[in-house]
Amino acid sequence: MSKLFITCALPYANGPTHLGHLRSTYIPADIYARYNRMKGRDVLFVCATDEHGTPIAVRAEEEGKPPKEVAGRYYQMIKKDLESCDISFDNFSRTTDPIHYEISQNFFLDLYEKGYIYEKTIKQPYCDECDRFLPDRYVEGKCPICGGEGARGDHCEVCGRHLDPIELLEPSCLICKSEPEIRKSNQYFFKLNQFQDDLKEWIEGNENLPPNVKNYTLQWIKEGLKDWILTRDMEWGIPVPLEGAEGKIIYVWGEAFLGYISSAAQWARREKSSWRPYWDDKTVHFIGKDIIYHHAIFWPALLMAYGCKLPYTIVAGEYLSLEGSKMSTSKNWVIWTSDFLEKFESDILRYYLVVNAPLTRDTDFSWDDFQRRVNDELADVLGNFLHRTFTFTNRFFEGKLPETSSFDEYDQKFKERIETLPEVVSQHLENFKFREGLIEIIRLAKYGNKYFNDQEPWKTVKSHPEKAANCLYLCNQLSKTLAVVLTPYLPVKAPEIMKIMNLKSESLKWDDAARFLPAGHPISQPKPLFSKIEDQTINDEKDTLYKNLEESDKMKDQISIEDFAKLNLRVGKIVGAENVKGSDNLLKLIVDIKDKKIQVVAGLARKYSPEEILNQKVIVLANLEPAKLFGIKSEGMILATQENMRILTTEGSIGEKIK
Repeated sequence: MSKLFITCALPYANGPTHLGHLRSTYIPADIYARYNRMKGRDVLFVCATDEHGTPIAVRAEEEGKPPKEVAGRYYQMIKKDLESCDISFDNFSRTTDPIHYEISQNFFLDLYEKGYIYEKTIKQPYCDECDRFLPDRYVEGKCPICGGEGARGDHCEVCGRHLDPIELLEPSCLICKSEPEIRKSNQYFFKLNQFQDDLKEWIEGNENLPPNVKNYTLQWIKEGLKDWILTRDMEWGIPVPLEGAEGKIIYVWGEAFLGYISSAAQWARREKSSWRPYWDDKTVHFIGKDIIYHHAIFWPALLMAYGCKLPYTIVAGEYLSLEGSKMSTSKNWVIWTSDFLEKFESDILRYYLVVNAPLTRDTDFSWDDFQRRVNDELADVLGNFLHRTFTFTNRFFEGKLPETSSFDEYDQKFKERIETLPEVVSQHLENFKFREGLIEIIRLAKYGNKYFNDQEPWKTVKSHPEKAANCLYLCNQLSKTLAVVLTPYLPVKAPEIMKIMNLKSESLKWDDAARFLPAGHPISQPKPLFSKIEDQTINDEKDTLYKNLEESDKMKDQISIEDFAKLNLRVGKIVGAENVKGSDNLLKLIVDIKDKKIQVVAGLARKYSPEEILNQKVIVLANLEPAKLFGIKSEGMILATQENMRILTTEGSIGEKIK
C-alpha cells in the first residue's frame, strides 16, 4: 500500500480562521486526503498552529500574559473552526509542544555541525526606550523599494519584497513608536546561496510543481539568493541550542516548517508507529500563495542541507476576495468561519469555495453568487435529481431497484457515462484540479435530470413499464456513483445519500463508485438534502457586512471643531470588560457614568486585556449616536491616544462632565 504525507500551512495563532484560509489551503487539502484514503492509500494528514514570532509576543506584552497562553486561546479557536468545516486531520498539534522544540533544536544543531549555519556580526535596530534589539517585525516604516507605508522589518505587504529591518525608511519601534538606532549584533545565518543551483535544478525539473509555484519561485532564483538570517534576539521562541547564544531564538521560519514533522511525530508516538515512511514515499504541501517563497525555496534548501527527501509537490491556493474587494480584518471586511457556520451548513461552504474558480486563480466570494450556486446547482440539480429518483423508486417499485430489460441507445449512453465518471473525477483529483472534478459531477447530475425528464417514468410505468424500470434502475446507479465521488467534497451530505440507499459509507471505496447495485436492492424514503437560501437571508448577510464596514470607518472618524461644543464628555468607570469574539482589536466595555451605565465597543484589545482595563476611570463620549461593531451595540466612545491607543485617565468624580 502506497503511503502519502499531506500537510497544510500552519495557521498563525493570533486570530481565528476566515473563508480565505479555507479556500486556499484547508478544504483542498482535505478533499485530497479523503480521496486518497478512498483509493486505499495510507494517508497521514497533519497540521499545527504556528505559535512563535513577533505578533504573539507583542500581543502577550500588551495583555500582560504569557505568550503561550495567548497562542493557546487562538489554538482552540482555529481547531474548532477546522473541525466545524470537517477538515479530517490525523493530527493537529502546536509548535509550543515539547516534541517540536526537541526536533527543531536537533535540526538546527545538525545543520550547524555540517557547516550550513554560521555566525556573523550584523547591524540591527536597537530601541533605547525598550532597552533591547528589535526583531524584524518589531520595526515598521516605509518600504525602501516601493515606498509603501507600514512595511515590516522583514517584508513589504505592498510589493511583496523581503526586507532587512535596517533598510526601512522612517523606522519606528512597534511597541513604543520611538525611532531605533543601529547597533551591532551577532546572529546565525543559513547558507541559502549555496543551494541556488540545486534549487533551480529541482524547480525546473519538477513536473509536479504547478505553474504558479514554479514561475513565482524562479523569479527569485534569477535575482540571486542571499544567505538567510536564522536567529532573532527575543525571549519568545525556541532557544538556539549553542553555548554563547543565550537570549537568541530560532527564527520562526527556521522552525515552523518542522511543525509538519513534529505533528507527525506526535501522531506516531500516540499510534506507536513511524511517520518517516510516509514522508519518504510522497509528501504534498498545501499552502497559500503568500508563502510560496518560503516553501519552494527556503524549506527545500533546509531539507537538502539536512539530507531529507524533497516534497513531491507544493499546491498553492490563490487569494479569495470578498464582494469584489480585498479582505481586510482590520476594516471588518471579512467573513469568519465560525460566523458563517452558525448559519449555513459546512458542505455548502465547501462546495461553493471549490466550484467558484480553479485553485490556481484568485476568486471572489459573493453572497449573491453563493445563493445562486447553492439554489441552482445543489438544490435544483443535485438535490432534485436524487429526490425524484428515490421518490419514484418507492412509489412505483416498492422501494427496490427494478429488474431491467434491454437498454436502448439512450440508456446505454447514460450507463457508460455513469461508469466513466469516477475515473474522470479521479484524474482531476490526482492532478489537484478540484474544481474541474466537481464540475464533472454536477454536469452528469444535470444530464441525469434530462434523462429522467426525457424518459418520463411517471407515464411509462403504465404504458411501457420496462422503460420506466430501466430509467429508475440507471438513475439509482448514478445516485450511488454520485454519493461515492462526492464524499471528498461533501463529507456530511454524501453519507446521507448513502444512508437513503442503505449503503455503509465507511466501507465504500473509490473503486466501488463504478460498480452497479443489483436489482432488488432496497431504497428508503428520501428526505430533502439541500434547502434553498431565501433572498432575505442573503440580504441580511450583505447588510451586516456593509454595515460593519461603515461602522468600523465611522468609529475612526474625527469630529470637526464646530461640533466640539455638542460633545458630552463624562468621567466614567469601567465596571465590565470582555473580548469581542472574532476580533483581535475590540473590547466590549460597560461604563458607569453615575446616572446610567452605557455599553461601549472600543478598539483597545491590542493595548489592554479585560482585566487590565477593569475599574479604570476614563473619559467617555456619552452622547455618541449608537452604532454596531461585530453586531454589538456601542453607545459611546472611550478617549484614547491615536498613536498607541493609550486610554486617557482622570481623577475626576464619576459622572462629572468635562468642559
